[in-house]
Amino acid sequence: MDFLKQIGLRLLSIPLTLLIITAALYGIIMLAPAEERASLYLPPRLPPMTQEDMQKVLDRLIAEHGLNDPYPVQYAHWLGNLLRGDWGWSPVYKEDVLVLLKRRLPVTAELTFYSILALIPVALASGVLAGWRAYRPFDRGFRLTAFIATSVPPFILGLLLLSIFYVGLNWFPPGRTGIYSLTLTTSDFRTITGFLTFDGVLNGRPDVVTDALRRLVLPVFTLSLLYWATISRVTRVAMIEEKNKEYLDAARARGLRDRQLEWGHAFRNAALPAMTAMVLSAAGLVTGVYVVEVIFDFKGLSEVITKGFLYGGDAALVMGFAIFSVLLVLPIMLVFDLLRVWVDPRLREGGVDL
Repeated sequence: MDFLKQIGLRLLSIPLTLLIITAALYGIIMLAPAEERASLYLPPRLPPMTQEDMQKVLDRLIAEHGLNDPYPVQYAHWLGNLLRGDWGWSPVYKEDVLVLLKRRLPVTAELTFYSILALIPVALASGVLAGWRAYRPFDRGFRLTAFIATSVPPFILGLLLLSIFYVGLNWFPPGRTGIYSLTLTTSDFRTITGFLTFDGVLNGRPDVVTDALRRLVLPVFTLSLLYWATISRVTRVAMIEEKNKEYLDAARARGLRDRQLEWGHAFRNAALPAMTAMVLSAAGLVTGVYVVEVIFDFKGLSEVITKGFLYGGDAALVMGFAIFSVLLVLPIMLVFDLLRVWVDPRLREGGVDL
């Protein structure tokens, strides 16, 4: 029951976190004059009018949307529109913000999903192997690789990988669809999940799946490398600490092999600090994906926000992007919290708070 209570509190914290973040974001918007905020509600196509007529339109919009009301009243009105699905209009894309973001989300979500899928087992395994073999050749190679991984910025790494594996070897091209961009829209290919790898399987198109996975290799590696180094280093230190504890000496005295001690005993205790590092890395992973999308020409949320900033400062789009990013981070952090509970029995028994 203590465990269920902790999980319930963790789930309740998600809407509370969203409430605090949206309140802060809207407070920043409130710094702009009412006339500028009223311009966000202008229809996409306006007939030619004088400056006086435009001012009358703005005054009417200010009155209709209560843009001169106190902050709590305005925030409650804006939040109500947000919950109803009215996220505003993007003058740059000439489209509703929520519709635009939902259409671009699968590209970013697929890249993030495969990065996490590759990151967790590789980071844990390499950290465990290096920590159990501390100061041996494998560990020295691991530490050198981790040092390089944390020293090279992702955008430099991405460009370097493109120059080698695309320009030089032509193994892993950039872009999400390539030659399939036209055939996927003109054929009977059905978009079900938005993930090309999943939809390719559901449509019976192994060629699409193969091409999508091929194009994911470089961006997934670029996005995961920095966080692999961080998490695996934490795991390595935890394994070194566990290796010298008395319970392992007792287990060794009972005749257990090193492999059993390494993965059956020490790993489970060393994994908890690694899970904590994963929770802390979740926000960085999601924000890092936008840089990687630009480098590898993945037309996801990054292209939307970049264009929104460059062409006129699309405030409604910027706000929607910020909220979407938070909605992407919080579930990932929740999943990592649940993994911590699965690894550590003390959390399941309520002995330690999440």
